Amino acid sequence: MLNRLCIRRARTLLWLGVTLCGLGLQAAPQLTGYQQPSKAVRELLDAPALPKHLVSPDKQTLALLELRRFTSLAELARPTRKLAGLRFDEATGQPSQTPAIQALRLRKLLDPQAPERVLDLNGPNQADKGWFHSFSWAPDGQHFLLERRGDKNNELWVGDSASGQLRRVPGLRLNNALSQGELAWLNPQQLVLLAMPDKRGKGPQEPKVPAAPVVRESSGRASPERTYADLLSSPHDEDLLEHHGLSQLTRVSLPTLQTQKLGAPALFFSVASIGDDDTLLTERITRPFSYSLTWDDFPEVVEVRRGDGSVLREIARLPLKRGVAINGVLPGPRLFFASPNRDAAVFWVEALDGGNPNQRAPHRDRLMRLDPPYTGEAQELLRIPFRFSGMRFLDDGQHALLSEEDPLRALTRSYLLTLRGGSVSTLFEHALRERYRHPGTPLMRTDARRGRALAQTQGGALLMVGQGASPKGDRPFLDRVSLRDGSTQRLFQSSDKAYEQALDLLNGNQVLTLHESINSAPSLHLHPLQSGSNGQAQTGSHLTRAPETHPLLRKIRRELINFKRADGVEMSFWMYLPPDYKEGEARPTLVWAYPLEFNDAALAGQVSGSPNRFPNFSGISPVMLALEGFVVLNDATMPIIGDAKTVNDEFVEQITLSARAIIDKAEELGVSDPKRMAIGGHSYGAFMAVNLLAHTDLFKVGIARSGAYNRTLTPFGFQSERRSLWDARETYLKLSPLLYAQQIKEPLLLIHGEADNRSGTPAMQSERLFQALAGTGGTVRYVSLPLEAHGYSARESVGQVQWEMRQWLRQHLGDPKAAR
Repeated sequence: MLNRLCIRRARTLLWLGVTLCGLGLQAAPQLTGYQQPSKAVRELLDAPALPKHLVSPDKQTLALLELRRFTSLAELARPTRKLAGLRFDEATGQPSQTPAIQALRLRKLLDPQAPERVLDLNGPNQADKGWFHSFSWAPDGQHFLLERRGDKNNELWVGDSASGQLRRVPGLRLNNALSQGELAWLNPQQLVLLAMPDKRGKGPQEPKVPAAPVVRESSGRASPERTYADLLSSPHDEDLLEHHGLSQLTRVSLPTLQTQKLGAPALFFSVASIGDDDTLLTERITRPFSYSLTWDDFPEVVEVRRGDGSVLREIARLPLKRGVAINGVLPGPRLFFASPNRDAAVFWVEALDGGNPNQRAPHRDRLMRLDPPYTGEAQELLRIPFRFSGMRFLDDGQHALLSEEDPLRALTRSYLLTLRGGSVSTLFEHALRERYRHPGTPLMRTDARRGRALAQTQGGALLMVGQGASPKGDRPFLDRVSLRDGSTQRLFQSSDKAYEQALDLLNGNQVLTLHESINSAPSLHLHPLQSGSNGQAQTGSHLTRAPETHPLLRKIRRELINFKRADGVEMSFWMYLPPDYKEGEARPTLVWAYPLEFNDAALAGQVSGSPNRFPNFSGISPVMLALEGFVVLNDATMPIIGDAKTVNDEFVEQITLSARAIIDKAEELGVSDPKRMAIGGHSYGAFMAVNLLAHTDLFKVGIARSGAYNRTLTPFGFQSERRSLWDARETYLKLSPLLYAQQIKEPLLLIHGEADNRSGTPAMQSERLFQALAGTGGTVRYVSLPLEAHGYSARESVGQVQWEMRQWLRQHLGDPKAAR
């Protein structure tokens, strides 16, 4: 009886921010309202976001975009529909937690002295009608688009790049519930998008009395689905999805702002232009819906449509994705691509192994092509041995870059594909987690007519941008890779004194970069290409000034630390020291990590990040605890090394090895007190942290945010685990710290968004672990953040999170500035 009473009281008080420790009903002091961290952390949280630099496709105009850093609780509290894995605003159909634009400025790109045009987005004529979001350029750069979400509508606004003037498309109500902003450019002045149907009316009313029970059944065919949030659960939910997802294909003219309806409304989620004749490729979902799958696994119809919206040909009709093996795919057509070239072809992929990765087959997939007038049979272009993972069209109009992956060998391969003849040549092959020898990704440009992203070529070569990872940190680069023989020429590489990413190649001989350093926020630079310099960055000209930032950001000291664990695996962490830290002080320390799986120990030791990056932390970053006096070892590597099929069998042993090595190195450096070490993480990092507390005594306290602690609730795989609970029962049970709650003697802070929408991490995971620890006499605090999902977006929530972490560490590790 006492146990039931304690749990019932815990559930009630948790909502109020009160914590119960053990079964003694010892409640923490009653707190009113949201708590806030120290003044220093508050100042960083309230500082404006760094601007985003968005260059127009014609390379003439620069947009400086400042997003609102946090969402208000009032915004999160708006009526939200949660249907089939979707979350969107009930009144407008706009996806939840879309970032708002706080400020927008325009200026000439190559003239640093040109005046800026500041757009009035939050003035008296705008702010009371909603907020702007989703900036995008027209293909020719002469116009740009903005959306504005009001109380009842999501509007489309057209901006003039030269003047900054904004005009609303009258009478148009966008519907992004399924599409999330999908649009197709027919030419620089016309586009097709998805809008609310006219006279849609009110949604279906929930019946006061159920008309019938909800029945689900299985007919003996295996259907191993992962656990998802926000699934449909009743016929009423099905009707709601159909009501809110229904969209009207609509053509919009930018010069006149006139609109034209194309065809009949349907549950469209994708629309793309094909060729030069206003032809469209559309995808829509249909019934029957599922109560165990998300919307993107529902039956789907793919069609080629004429410019008036009428169907020219049905390309494919995909069934419900049921009975598909873990990490498998549908056996029929999938993944459809509209050619951006004048050939107006449609491409798609088909599995050759029945979609089952466990079935042996010489080829996993094949690439298909169908040309206008879209009659007859499609042409098979290519068979690939691994699973198709992506295709990028090149701007030469003749080639595409096709990629495939082999999950078992953790390998990826990229081919240069001739679109007409189907001939291929291998350009790149490397491990999926390769960093040091990664060739980079294609530099993309926007097609001036269709607005499609195309991989850039120059003189018969492909331009590639990469991170340039090395044992000393990242040095981004721009390479020219020959399409004829695969040879590589380095055009640009960041110096070792800064972090500089190549954004574009202008006029064939100038590199546009985004430059930042430890003391300078990101700004645009322009570098001339230097012959014979092997791409080493030369002194460039400033196109924008680095924005002023809070001086506290410069006071946190950061250093990359490399070391080895006992079995010889290379490891690293980023060490953050408090502004007032004095050499020789051994302070209480927080280790913050996220485990990653590798099949090669050499890959596991590769360093990620750069010591030259400007410090720019998210609102819930643990690094801010350095301002509270703690040493923070962030991004500590936690490699799990082994065969892809069985790598998790030694998960606990390997994170233990890694944790021991981290503690030993921190003690060797003299910065940490090994008797005052905390472990923490978010999501899979939280899962790791609680497992360390359950199976070791290395740490004195833990922080776990939005994690999963009972693997029997994710029985058909998690993270990289490909086996089911019944195939690897002992591993699932061993990796469920909930089952070892009685072994967790260290104090544990649990934080979770009460509306977590991530697969496998519902808030119930933290609630059940709290109940288990309370029931077995553990010291635990559970903070449930109202309205928050897997990440936390409200200013009140992030302030509470920072306050909670600070108080918990001070309570159980002591004052970080006090001598010991």
